[in-house]
Amino acid sequence: MRGAEGSLSPVPALSDVIAALDALWPRERAEQWDAVGTVCGDAGNPEATVERVLFAVDPVQEIADEAVALGAQLLVTHHPLYLRGTTTVAADTFKGRVVHTLIRHGVALHVAHTNADTADPGVSDALAGALDLRVLRPLVPDPADAAGRRGLGRVCELPRPMRLSELTEWAARRLPVTAQGVRAAGDPDREIRTLAVCGGSGDGLFEQVRASGADAYLTSDLRHHPVSEAREHSPLALLDAAHFATEWPWCEQAAAQLDEVSDRHGWGLRTHVSRRVTDPWTAHAASCAPSDAAHSDSDRSADHDITPGAPN
Repeated sequence: MRGAEGSLSPVPALSDVIAALDALWPRERAEQWDAVGTVCGDAGNPEATVERVLFAVDPVQEIADEAVALGAQLLVTHHPLYLRGTTTVAADTFKGRVVHTLIRHGVALHVAHTNADTADPGVSDALAGALDLRVLRPLVPDPADAAGRRGLGRVCELPRPMRLSELTEWAARRLPVTAQGVRAAGDPDREIRTLAVCGGSGDGLFEQVRASGADAYLTSDLRHHPVSEAREHSPLALLDAAHFATEWPWCEQAAAQLDEVSDRHGWGLRTHVSRRVTDPWTAHAASCAPSDAAHSDSDRSADHDITPGAPN
């Protein structure tokens, strides 16, 4: 939680907070196929105010319930609720139930997705920060940004050279705890100095990663055939983390950005970041020889604390 309890500062209107979010992550910078912006909430009502804001990755029911329990008036998520459109918001559908829960309790929902991916700072900056990397440049620069800071993904430098096996463990310790953890493709003993990162699904960027000269690439949702072909193209090492884990650090970064805006305006606004693991995978068992099965300790549950390095 951020912000002072008992503050006498003015409580901002919902419309003002939405305007601040749009200034941080302009809707026009989202991909054409994306669904960003305000999903529900009466920003046109001057009496609609915001004291608490909850940031989360996924607009699922447990996050909606958390926002209600928190007493938030605004939920900001990275993933859209209705990415592909819908013909119904009936409460007997899971997405409709989310909408009904939020509206019934006066909670607005706002989405910053691909417009947050390419922002400065963006989702991949937050991922790089979680991994203690030094950002060098965008992986895919935004041609509309003369400063050369916006764009998709980031090319980074490690704090020190590491073997791929060490880097894999390093990343697993620093990212939120998920069932998947982090897996790697490549020579475990290869020395890694530069790492390209892309929060979320990034297997469509292999060509740009190779062109960047990075030694390795960390992203999520890597599939067999693209990885196999990428490994044949070059010695590039690949690290695959859970989609949720690569994007959750943005929630803390985004909350801090809204805090800065709130401080400038003198708002009585408190931001919160959900620590609920909404990654859909709940267990993982590494393959092992029968004689080793009794000693396997690779299972992880989504019920564990999200904190990197938390004991199982």
